[in-house]
Amino acid sequence: MHDVSWTFGEGVNGLLGPNGAGKTTLLSLLTTVSIPSEGRIRLNGNDLSTARGRKEARKLLGYVPQRFSLASEMRTRDTVAYAGWINGLPDAECLPAAERALEAVSMSEHARLRVRKLSGGQRQRLGLAAALVHDPSVLVLDEPTVGLDPGQRLRLRELLGELGEQRTVLLSSHLLEDIAQLCGTVAVLAEGRLAFAGSNDEFHGLLEANAPDSTSSALGSPFERAYDALVNSLGVSG
Repeated sequence: MHDVSWTFGEGVNGLLGPNGAGKTTLLSLLTTVSIPSEGRIRLNGNDLSTARGRKEARKLLGYVPQRFSLASEMRTRDTVAYAGWINGLPDAECLPAAERALEAVSMSEHARLRVRKLSGGQRQRLGLAAALVHDPSVLVLDEPTVGLDPGQRLRLRELLGELGEQRTVLLSSHLLEDIAQLCGTVAVLAEGRLAFAGSNDEFHGLLEANAPDSTSSALGSPFERAYDALVNSLGVSG
């Protein structure tokens, strides 16, 4: 990462960029999976460059990485309860918390279903329930809609919008639609550099400003051309 300075708060925040832009690297730093070698990252006032800060931050975090594994023979409720135990919930609280988390993601009816029988969209919601089980104030998701069909993507975006009313949500995606339709604030990464950070309205204005006129023969979507303009302004290759 190079010269990235960004502040985000409550609601749904979007981190946008193509594959290889540095989104997963930045999320790994924010979620304490990796330790910053320089600079400062603060989460609710906790300095993530210190061991104490990372320990306190983990209590506030729920994280759904782009790729996560689930025990195929476990039942969904037990999977979420185990995540609660891993996150420090008392034994007696794990199952009740799992039931609440499954209800929050509309998975209660599948509580006794084995993971191997879940669809792709249901597995994604199960991962989300596992991240929510300890009631984190910050929820981080890395490319959560990858591999989902259009209907599943729409339902997941609606769910994330509801969750963003109660906590801070940070969503990374290379898909413009995920960010443009859901996020109140947007940051765009290009080769590890912050190309843009602002409100959704400002981002839409940027897209419109870079949209071709009716006689243009330029290739690519308006987003792709807007993104290219941002990258060029940084003096790096797209």
